[in-house]
Amino acid sequence: MDGLSLNRLDELLEHAADVRVLVVGDVMLDVYLQGNASRISPEAPVPVVRVEEQWRALGGAANVAANVVALGAKCTLAGAVGADREGAELRAELLRAGIDDAGLINDTGRQTTVKTRIMARHQQVARFDIESDDDLDEPTAEGLADVIRGLVRDADAIVLEDYNKGVLVPLVIDAALDAGRERGIPVVVDPKFRSFFDYGGCTVFKPNLPELAAALRDRVHPDDPEWMEDARARLGCAHLLLTLGEDGMVLATESGGYVRVPTVARSVYDVSGAGDTVVATVAVALAAGAGIEEAAIMANHAAGVEVGKAGVATVSPQELRAAFRHYQEAGIADARTFD
Repeated sequence: MDGLSLNRLDELLEHAADVRVLVVGDVMLDVYLQGNASRISPEAPVPVVRVEEQWRALGGAANVAANVVALGAKCTLAGAVGADREGAELRAELLRAGIDDAGLINDTGRQTTVKTRIMARHQQVARFDIESDDDLDEPTAEGLADVIRGLVRDADAIVLEDYNKGVLVPLVIDAALDAGRERGIPVVVDPKFRSFFDYGGCTVFKPNLPELAAALRDRVHPDDPEWMEDARARLGCAHLLLTLGEDGMVLATESGGYVRVPTVARSVYDVSGAGDTVVATVAVALAAGAGIEEAAIMANHAAGVEVGKAGVATVSPQELRAAFRHYQEAGIADARTFD
């Protein structure tokens, strides 16, 4: 195919309103403390930040869910949180974002993951994490697998979002992959090292370059179509979508296709959350009827918008259309396909 037209993008975004995505994975609560740092602590050589503003946001798989609803689709989130105050706060944030938390289970044996960032004049000066990253025990994993099997009946796509916090154990992964296969819906995976090779049979596997290199223990050759095809076959996925940071993306498809998607970011302010935006956009696009190349191009443009914002952010249909229109009017190719 020859890339993606603006009319086709409008069509897919319109269809997104009828789409529901089931996101499964490690959910987090992000806390931001922002203020000014005008002096150094007398107790240690560190800045003293006088906090003037604080807010909470959705992180991890919850941020993927936020990206899904920002694009106009519906989303149900599945995962595990602690039976604690932070878990209740995370659920409240999900409610405010319009995300269905029917798939979240309370695990009394773990803490809700909270990442607190201390910001001084919009620059992060420190971060501290409270988390449990042990694998779910078998009874809890079985319970989550049952929840997934029930929720997938209303889903048009599944995202598995792994942050190595212990939710995506083999039992849960297999339940999601089997459910997606039985329903005939796409399963999009954003992997981490612990379970990297457990996603065979998924529709789209989206590592970044350092993750793929570490997992394969080899140098990655994204510009070599034959190497990319070998990697795709080794991972057992239908499509391998490799993100390359400032160099864009490269796609190896099950039909033997190779697609180079150059970056479209006009400015890079903060790369935090770009991967979440990519997997959310790919899942929504595929569920709305896009082909894999169209989905990759949409995701590339969405990521280009996201990295131009401070912190973890989402992308609206209006922002995506505006970014796409800019490059179309400039006559810039959004992908190169090699057979």
